[in-house]
Amino acid sequence: MNILFCGADGFLGRAIAKSLEQAGHRVIRGVHHARQADDLAIDYRRDLTPEIWLSRLQGVDAVINAVGTLRELRAEDFERVHHLAPAALFCAAVQLGVAKIVQISAFGNPTLTPYMSSKHAADAALLEHMPRGATVLRPALVFGVEGDSTRFFMALASLPVLAIPRGVGKMQPVHVEDLAEGVCKLLESPESSSRILDFPGPRALDYVDWLESYRKLMGLSPAPHLPVPAYVMAVSARLAGLFSRSLFCRDTWKMLAAGNVAEAEASERLLERPLRDPLDFTPPEAASDLRQRALSLWRRPLLVGVLAALWLLTALVSAGIFPIAQSLALLAPFGLSGTAALLLLAVAITLDVGMGLLTLLRPSRRLWWSQLALIAIYTLLIAWRLPEFLLHPFAPVFKNLALVALLIQLLAEEQRA
Repeated sequence: MNILFCGADGFLGRAIAKSLEQAGHRVIRGVHHARQADDLAIDYRRDLTPEIWLSRLQGVDAVINAVGTLRELRAEDFERVHHLAPAALFCAAVQLGVAKIVQISAFGNPTLTPYMSSKHAADAALLEHMPRGATVLRPALVFGVEGDSTRFFMALASLPVLAIPRGVGKMQPVHVEDLAEGVCKLLESPESSSRILDFPGPRALDYVDWLESYRKLMGLSPAPHLPVPAYVMAVSARLAGLFSRSLFCRDTWKMLAAGNVAEAEASERLLERPLRDPLDFTPPEAASDLRQRALSLWRRPLLVGVLAALWLLTALVSAGIFPIAQSLALLAPFGLSGTAALLLLAVAITLDVGMGLLTLLRPSRRLWWSQLALIAIYTLLIAWRLPEFLLHPFAPVFKNLALVALLIQLLAEEQRA
C-alpha cells in the first residue's frame, strides 16, 4: 500500500511510520523539509486548497494526517495547521478516490481550548467529505521515551518531592507502539464505515498514581507529596506560557485539569490483544536509562541556578547588606585600608556579579575552571590571613567543598569549551 503520511517526522509520526514500513507498506513522508528519497515537502500554513494536494496524491492508496502543534507560534496556526490544510487534503483525497484516511486527532472536550476545537473541526470535515473508509483516531496522552510530554512528566516524577495539583482529572496514558500498531490495523481492516475511535490506555490513573507509575518505571521509590492549589497552577501556567517553547501553558493546564477517560474495549478489539499497562510501558532493564534521562532535564538547571544565586547574593551582601566597615576590617590583615581596601572590595563585588551573570548567560568549561580557581584563591587567602574562619563553628570556608563538587559536576556534563 502506498501511504501519504503527513507529519511523519514528529514523535507519533516516526513510531507509526516505522510500524507501517515493518508491515511492508511504502510510506511517502509528508514533512516540512524533504531530506530523503520518499520525503514530500509540505507546508500546512500554506497548503490550504485541494488543488495543491491533487498532484501529490497520485498513486496514493491511503492518507494519514498526524500534523499538529501544541502551541501557536504564529497567528491562526491552529486554524490553518489543524483545520484548513487537513480539510483541503481530505477533499483532494476523496476526489481521487483514496480508499483509506486516518486522521490523528485529539481526545477530549472539543470546546475546552482552541487546540481541541481546531482538531475537531478537521475531524468533522473528514467525516463530511468521506462517509466510507475514514477513521478519526483520538488517542489519549501518548507515552514514548522520545515524546516531549513523556520527558516532561518523567522529569516531574523524578523529583524528590512530587507536586500534586488539586483538581486534576484522571488520565489513561497509552503506549506509542500500541497506537502505531492500531494505525496499521485500521489501514488493513476490511471495515468500510467511517468512524470516530477513541484510543485510551487500559486504565484510568489519578495524577498521583500516574507519576508514581513513572517512578516505578525509573526504578525510584515512592516520593512524598506536596499539594498545590489549583490557582497556583493556573498562575504558573500563565507565566510559563510566556515562553513559546514551554509545554506548560494555560491551555495545557486546562486539558490536564479536565482529564480524559474512556472505555478501552474498542482499542483492544482493534489490536486483538490487551493494551500495555502503564507499569509495563518499559522493560525493567531500561530503568537506569529512563532515570538518567529524567534527571538530566532538571539537574543542570538546578545546579546552574543555585550557583548563579550564590555569586549574585554574595555580591549583594558585600555591597551593603553586610556593613561596609566590617568588610573593610576583614581586609586589614592583608595590609589594606582606606581607598585601596574600598577599591579591592568593589573589584570583588564586580567579579562576583560577573560570575553570576556569566553562569546564567554564558556557561562553559572555561567559566567553571575560572570559578574553581577563584574559589581556591579565596580559600587560600582566608587560610593565610584569617585562619579563625577555618575553625568557625558554621564552617564557612569548608562549605566551599560543596561548591567545588557542584562545579565538578557541571564540568563533567558541559559540552561547550
